Amino acid sequence: MSRIELRASFSLAAIFALRMFGLFLVFPIFALHAHTLPDGQNAALVGLAMGIFGLTQACLQIVFGMASDRYGRKPVIVTGLLLFAVGAGVAAASTTVWGLLIGRAIQGAGAISAAITALLADTTREQHRTKAMALIGGSIGLSFALSLVLAPMLYLQIGMSGIFVVIAILALLAIPLVIWLAPNAPKVVTAPVSLLSVLRDRELMRLNWGVFVLHLSQVAMFMVVPSALIEMAEIPLTRHWEVYLPVVLLSFCLMLGMIVKAEKRGKMKAVFVAGIALLSLVQVGFATLPFSSLTLIVLLFAFFLGFHILEASLPSMVSRLAPASAKGAALGVYNTLQALGVGCGGALGGFLIQQWGARSVFILSAVLSLIWLIIAHRMAELPVRGRPNSVEKTE
Repeated sequence: MSRIELRASFSLAAIFALRMFGLFLVFPIFALHAHTLPDGQNAALVGLAMGIFGLTQACLQIVFGMASDRYGRKPVIVTGLLLFAVGAGVAAASTTVWGLLIGRAIQGAGAISAAITALLADTTREQHRTKAMALIGGSIGLSFALSLVLAPMLYLQIGMSGIFVVIAILALLAIPLVIWLAPNAPKVVTAPVSLLSVLRDRELMRLNWGVFVLHLSQVAMFMVVPSALIEMAEIPLTRHWEVYLPVVLLSFCLMLGMIVKAEKRGKMKAVFVAGIALLSLVQVGFATLPFSSLTLIVLLFAFFLGFHILEASLPSMVSRLAPASAKGAALGVYNTLQALGVGCGGALGGFLIQQWGARSVFILSAVLSLIWLIIAHRMAELPVRGRPNSVEKTE
């Protein structure tokens, strides 16, 4: 990778990490905290408050992605980070689940994932793009692991309001990285591509369905796993990091080696499909096996291995298949489905738990994952493209 590619990869991974760490800090303790609030006994409302971030993201990802195609990546990213910080401030001042829901809805309005991944795609060559996306995926995974370590301790020390203040600060700290550290995207002069043509692209829609299922499963799973670790495995909240941290780090290291070998041997589709199959098996395992310490740890390790493989591969594939003048739009659609997955994972997870119990969450995820496996198996092999020409002008 060139110096520009390394700079782009690490700076944008850091920006993603700061934002996602703020989002993940809420995951391990949100449902537990919500039950202490006056309106926190309604599991469906708690699930909606947890997932509303994804729903508002879904409403605006395409808009922000297309705006980044037209007005430039960086202005859109900075705007989104400011909205994320404002939403965190609203949530910090809230004392009800409804207040948290409003704050997280505003946070979700900062829908910049498409603009960030489009900027990374703009500034990296295709033969290095999956590795660059893997760095972002790794930063997300490490942020998730770190949040699982720190969230319970921070919650005991500063409470949920204090955590949202920390989240706002992290979002504001990411802005200087966008302005001064991340490289500018090269200007590409190509014929415009309509959003409708992006939506009609069958291969892109296969990937979009996949990211929806992946994130629905992740969020729905964490409506159940924290309580299962406490009640079934008898692991207190303050020690959950002892489970999460090793499985996230080990699975990430294993994923990285698999991705590098697959790229060298031209086997990315095989590894990608294997990741979906692993995700499906994990959901079946959660739905059928008894919850014990060993079972939960093994299933969590397998889940995060599949999750890391897919999280690194999906955006790279989208950016590779998308028309050059519509990367922001294509990644906007992709991130819309990702955000819908987050929102539906929280809302459906809460509803299913309330109606039919925890196992029903994993049955739904297993069915959706198996459908994805069938769809992905029919996916075309990725085209081999040459290196793009270097461009001197920047935004």
